Amino acid sequence: MTTIELLGKADLLGTPGSIMLARMYVREVLLRAGHPASSRADDIVLIAGEVVANAIKHSRSGSRPGGVVNLLVYGDARTVRVEVADEGSSDTIPRIPAQTDPLSESGRGLWLVRELSSAWGWRQDDTGHTVWFELSTTPGTPAGTAAPGGG
Repeated sequence: MTTIELLGKADLLGTPGSIMLARMYVREVLLRAGHPASSRADDIVLIAGEVVANAIKHSRSGSRPGGVVNLLVYGDARTVRVEVADEGSSDTIPRIPAQTDPLSESGRGLWLVRELSSAWGWRQDDTGHTVWFELSTTPGTPAGTAAPGGG
């Protein structure tokens, strides 16, 4: 991928209300950056909301008062990259369950990331976990060619 620039950064409270705020923020950033409403933009917004929801549900960002989730959106003319950083958890790492019911109301966040993104991964450091994903904004780019884990 070519050099991409930071398009937007939001620090969100680790509460369920931040999921919708994250989706609205990502949509606004995409429009401001010249990525018109499209099915690819809808996929980016959907996945960003799912990853923020996972961060709130599975990390200290959502389990302690004042917890924060950091949302960063990068992009260029062809690619958008979203990173969601949380405050980590000692007992969970991002993983896709062996069996995922696509009609289920929960447990499908990373499954959607894998199915819809061009690439994705996660990393852990002293401050927590970061899950990232990339989607091409050009039509015809295959989804699901993810690079799970690490990175």
